[in-house]
This record gives sequence, C-alpha cells and structure tokens, in this order.
Amino acid sequence: MKRWTCTLWILLLVPATKIASQDGDSNLRDWSLQPVVRPKVPSVERREWLRTPIDAFILERLESKSIAPATDVSRGALLRRLYYDLTGLPPTPDEVEAFESDRTATAYERRVDALLNSPRHGERWGRHWLDLVRFAETNSFEQDDVKPHAWRYRDYVVDSLNQDKPFDQFVLEQLAGDELEPRTASGLIATGYYRLGAWDFDPTDRLRAQYDDLHGIVSTTAQVFLGMTIECARCHDHKLDPIPQADYYRFVAFFRDLAPHVRVKEPGLVQEHFISRLETEKEDPWKAERESCEYEARILGDRVVASRPRSEQDDARDDPRVWRKIVEDHGEQVLDESEWKFWDQLQRRLAEIEKTVPPPAHALCAVKRDETPATYVLARGNPHAPLEKVEPGFPAILTGDDTEKPSLAFVGSDATTANAIPRRTRLARWITSDNNPRTARVLANRLWQFHFGRGIVRSPSDYGVAGATPTHPDLIDWLASELVRHDWRIKPIHRLLVTSSTYRMTSQPNETALKKDPGNDLFSRFSMRRLAAEELRDSVLSVSGSLNFAMGGPGVFTEIPPEVLAGQSRPGSGWGLSPVAERGRRSVYIHVKRSLIDPMLETFDFADTDTSCPERFATMQPSQALELLNGKFLNEQAKGLSVAVTHAVGRDWRSRCQEALRRVLQRGPTDNEIQSGTDWLDATCRDHAIDVDRAFELYCLALLNLNEFIYLD
Repeated sequence: MKRWTCTLWILLLVPATKIASQDGDSNLRDWSLQPVVRPKVPSVERREWLRTPIDAFILERLESKSIAPATDVSRGALLRRLYYDLTGLPPTPDEVEAFESDRTATAYERRVDALLNSPRHGERWGRHWLDLVRFAETNSFEQDDVKPHAWRYRDYVVDSLNQDKPFDQFVLEQLAGDELEPRTASGLIATGYYRLGAWDFDPTDRLRAQYDDLHGIVSTTAQVFLGMTIECARCHDHKLDPIPQADYYRFVAFFRDLAPHVRVKEPGLVQEHFISRLETEKEDPWKAERESCEYEARILGDRVVASRPRSEQDDARDDPRVWRKIVEDHGEQVLDESEWKFWDQLQRRLAEIEKTVPPPAHALCAVKRDETPATYVLARGNPHAPLEKVEPGFPAILTGDDTEKPSLAFVGSDATTANAIPRRTRLARWITSDNNPRTARVLANRLWQFHFGRGIVRSPSDYGVAGATPTHPDLIDWLASELVRHDWRIKPIHRLLVTSSTYRMTSQPNETALKKDPGNDLFSRFSMRRLAAEELRDSVLSVSGSLNFAMGGPGVFTEIPPEVLAGQSRPGSGWGLSPVAERGRRSVYIHVKRSLIDPMLETFDFADTDTSCPERFATMQPSQALELLNGKFLNEQAKGLSVAVTHAVGRDWRSRCQEALRRVLQRGPTDNEIQSGTDWLDATCRDHAIDVDRAFELYCLALLNLNEFIYLD
C-alpha cells in the first residue's frame, strides 16, 4: 500500500518521463528510446573464461561485485539443457553417451548446429511465438466455436522458424502479407495473426465489439514488437508513459482497412471468419479437358433449357442447380440418343476429373475493406462518441515526433511516394527499421529470456515506467546490433547464446554469489527451471517410445475425462478424439480450445490465450502431483515405458531398472540407484501381492515423477 501511495504522489508531482527507475538511474528509463548503438565489448580480468563476447558483459558486472561465476555444469546436464532449449525434447541416452565420450574441440558446437537445423527446433520456438500472439483455434465466449483453418498459422510459424526466415520478413508477412506482391499462400496464411483473438459473433453492441477486436490487435502488436503497453490510452492519456490518447488512435488507424469478422457457411461447418482460398502452386493438368467438357455440356444443356417455359428458363439462369435439374429431368426427351449418351459421358468424365484434383486449401487471413473508414479519437474509448479525426501514425515517444503524421523517410524519398505504400506495409517496415529503437531490443531480450529463464528486462513486453529496468542494457544493445548485422536472422543469436560460458554455468551458486547476488540478477549462475507443460508431456511420450514426430496439419484431440467435458457450457461440444497414434504427437499440435485446454497442459501452466502471454507461470500445486501420479495419461505411458524396457533388455529386474533409469534420466544410473529399484520391486511384490509386471509399471510411474526428470539443472 505504501509503495502505491508513494507512486501516486509522484505521478501528481512530475511528468511520467521524469520518473526515476527502480535503481535511481532515470537515464535507464530513456535507454530503450535511443537509437541502438553497438557498445564496445568490456575488458575483464578473467579473459580465459570468455567464450563469446556475451560473457564479457556478464563478467564485467560480476567482477565489479567481486563475484566469481559458477563453474561449468557437467557435460551430460549441459546437453540435456541444450536439447530442451533448442528442441523442447530430451536427448536419448545414446546421444548423451556419445557426446560425453566425444572430447574433440568442436563437439558441442557441432551438436548446437545439428539441433538448430532440426525440424524439432521450429516446434519448440514456434510455441513461444504462439504464446505472444494469443494463438488459439476457437473464439471464446459461451459457444467458443472453432476458428476454421487456424492451424495453418501455427504451421506457418513453425516453418518460418525452421527456415530461419529473417525476422523483418516474418513481421512484414504477418502484418501485411495480403498487401505484398507477388501474393503468396505463405503471406496470406501469415495474416491469420489478425484473426487469433477472442470474438463474440453475436454481441449486443456490434460497433463496440469491432473496436474491442481492433483493441486486441493494437495492444498485442505494441506489446509483442515494441515492448509497449499502449492499450490503456484507448480511454485516456497513459497515466505512466508519455502516450497520449491520440497516439493510440493513430496506431489503430493502421488497421482500419481490415474487414471485421463475419460468419460464412462452409459445408458441414458454421465458420465465422474470413476464409481465403489459397492459389495452388502448380498448373492444373486437367484444366483444358475440364473446360472443354464443361463447354460441350453447356451447349447440350442450354438446348434442353431453351425448350422449357420462359419462367423455368429464368430460374435456370439464376441458379445452376435449377439448370442442371431441368437438363436431367427433360434432356432425354429433347436430345437424340447419341446426344444424350454424349451428355452422360461428359458428366462421368467431369466427375472423374474432380476426384483427381485435391480440394482447395483455405486459410484464416486478413481481408481488406472496399473502403477504409476514417479513424477518430473516441471519448473514453466509446465508439459511439467520436471526437477529432486522426491519420495513421507511429507513437511519438518512439519517433520524437509529436505531429499527427508519422515520419516516412524510411519508405520513400518523399511523403507522396511513402503514402502510396499500403498502411500496414508502412507499419511493418517501420517496426523493423532503423527509425524504431525498440524492436531489435525487444526481440534480443526475448531470446535471452527463453534461454536463461528471465529477460535482461524482466518485463519483456513492457519497457515503460511500470516495467523493470534492464540489468545489462549494454548487453541488450550489443545483441540487438548483432541481430541486425545478421540481417535479422535468429539462429546465429541462438548459437551465440548457447555457446557462451554464461550458458554453460551450473545452477549451484558459490557462497559469495549467494550472498551478493541472491536473486541471480547478475547471472552469476544458471537458473534451474521446471519443464514447461509441453516439454513435460512430450518428454513422457519420448521416453516411453510413444512420440509421433509427424508435423503440421489440423489440431489433435487428446482424451479428456467425461467429467471435464461436462463442465462446458455445451458439454463435449467442439472436442473430438483422435486415433491413438495421433494423440502421441507433440503438444504444439494439440487443438487449442479456449474454454477447454488439455487438462495436463493446463495443470502445468499453459499460456493464457486471451491476451499476449510474454511469460508463463511456473507454479507448484497439488493438482500437478495428482496428474503425474493418478492421471490416465501418465499411467498409460508408464505402462508403455515398462513394455519398451522389457522388450529391450528382458525380464531381469536389475537390467530393467538400469534401462528405465537410463531412459528417464538420460544418464547412466549409479549402482545404489539400481539396487534401490530392485529392492523396491521385491518389497512391493512381497508385501502387496502385486504381479511382477504391474510392479514394474508402478516403478516406471515413480521414475516419471522424479524431480530430476521434471526439472532442468
């Protein structure tokens, strides 16, 4: 209470731009608004510790506090850390043993490159991006209907990261893929970004609902790309950051050409967004023959229709189905025998051709309005109370320009040339231009965050007054400049981060570090973490031998208990059950229904899908233990693990315990660990009259509950 009272008094006394940072250095509050200038790599005393320039920035701060960095983690633990960070999956025991025995100077770097080139990499890092953009495949609200073809956007993200698509192109496609020439299927699919939010198809106030949808797009875009919480300026000038209400609506104006959501019909499914047919990449080999058959059939059919009364002819002209019915009902009376036989042959051939042509692919994507409406500042955010008109413009806090028109120098030699460029394309190009100081910093911080457990700026989507100040601002700037030097490609930055000495430290602090850096603000050690929900589920599938590596396609429906399904507003609606093999696919491919998240994923802190999720919780709660011990999924996978182990090594208990430990822990077990397992199996069978195979299933279940399996050192 005292802290907030003090903050309120400060807000009354000084402008937001003058508020000092938490450490008393007000300059850090302006740091992210300055152009990115590549800082000099610091000089340090322990140069032998340096593996990449990153280490110098970390070591400089540690040496200033007389703290020695933690020692290197063991090779096995390092490899396990690397596999999870780059692919979200554990290494196999054989991979760990091969790495530990390979003492060549480049062994680790070669493994890094192999993992970065693995298709599993895009699946892992794609999920981070999906968290940020509110990815879900349903609309929320009471009915929570499906967003048709939304899975194509998920696949686009995974594929883009696997290709190491430059981030500036990644941004451009998502914000303006429909405006690019030549138009591509990938560009259209990318604009599914605009259709990911919650949507009420039957609101009481349709105009307000449209603005609510725009608000979600604006707030997500500002947070994800700019590290800026602009959304409260919908109703009033920002109370903390210097963002006037007019700036918010200038930003809204970039998206006003987007047509609002509508409901459309597709056979067997009510759909509620714009669906675009994707042009096929190859020429249709049957096009000429199809057109010829249709032409011949039309000549014959028109003769039949012409023989009917004028009213029927008029109906046939308006509706092809009526035209066809007239021909089928009366053709044999109008056409001679050979003509009628020829008509029948044409219909059969057209049906055969239709079977050989794959159905057209569709995607959820952006659709432009025929005319872009004007944008107005809204009194208290009320769409029924427009005030002054505004034009598209970038936030003045990031441009140093307080005029209504944005600076356009980066897209053309003069304003006339620049204004000829579509508005969302202008926005996308500015976001990754030198004129914008934020995007490269925000992305660099996110990459650091997902590798090291927290960002250099702890509030990764808020670089404003209410956000955290950076612990190593020069390091972010160096990484940001490195990102741009690599043409916005992300994989080189991954490689820099995971090959550093900073990344290879153990999580065990030395005594001085624990005393002087208890919160690990200086990165004096690595931060231990629990596996994320998807990592945990995928790891269970991996060690049991049930993991299906098939990529892409419509979302998978896992088995959900009837009691959970009954809790929906429409029990069981919108959730199927995929075949067993499909249920073994990676968690990134599970159908994301806003009102019904897979229970295991939800229990282990799956992302909030209603708003941009820059960080996940890492909770410890009783339901997690219950899920791991009593859940049907874990018990089934424990049985699968026991069968796989027995098949591999036979029925000797010591051999079975050794192999099960090796698979689950990704290391060779100790004699004491093996003996402990056999002793437990003996006691369980003796004292509880349990069948030998059932006892080993329970042993495997216990292994899947070990902290060493669930946590990363």
